[in-house]
Amino acid sequence: MLYAEHKHKVLIVLQAMDTGGKDGTIRRVFEGVNPQTVRVARFGVPTPDELDHDFLWRVHKQMPGKGEMVIFNRSHYEGVLVERVHKLVPEEVWKSRYQEINRFERILCEEGTTIVKFYLHIDKDEQKKRLLDRLDDPTKRWKFSIHDLPERELWPEYMKAYEEALEKTSTSWAPWFLIPANNNWFRDVTISTIIVRTLEKMDMHYPPVAKDLKSIVIK
Repeated sequence: MLYAEHKHKVLIVLQAMDTGGKDGTIRRVFEGVNPQTVRVARFGVPTPDELDHDFLWRVHKQMPGKGEMVIFNRSHYEGVLVERVHKLVPEEVWKSRYQEINRFERILCEEGTTIVKFYLHIDKDEQKKRLLDRLDDPTKRWKFSIHDLPERELWPEYMKAYEEALEKTSTSWAPWFLIPANNNWFRDVTISTIIVRTLEKMDMHYPPVAKDLKSIVIK
């Protein structure tokens, strides 16, 4: 119906620590949707071209159009998380980004985009378990990165960065939902329920059809 009506735009933001379940959420929550309607945008390490522009430049290009839902696997929030924790930008820069993000999302909302943001929270013990699972399971070893281990040592810094980011950027037009994600089934049900309720509030309808369709004869 979202695709057929071609009116609404939906942005789903997924943020989490490493092994937090972003890929699993995308795979399991959205496995039954129309691929014409849903697109996933993944944000990794910025390219040289992206670094030549402001931190929102690469994100703006991936925003949904009418009749489309876009899922962000990581997002513009890396600018107040990874870049803060690793001191890639000065403190005054990442602090100013909270307001820039809020203004950016407000503009998107005013232009017809519905924004729903999920932080998938796992605890440190659960992350350890999932990292060990990746090492033990041959089908998951490709997901293991040696770079995950230094990142794990920065857990307190990341928790502080997430806490402040969620506090300063959860707004009425782009709310954050903090999802307990140690249990995948609970994570999936909770996120699915929130998305369905969000879509229902849009009061979508199929577009009207021509009145003379009944007179059409297909031979």
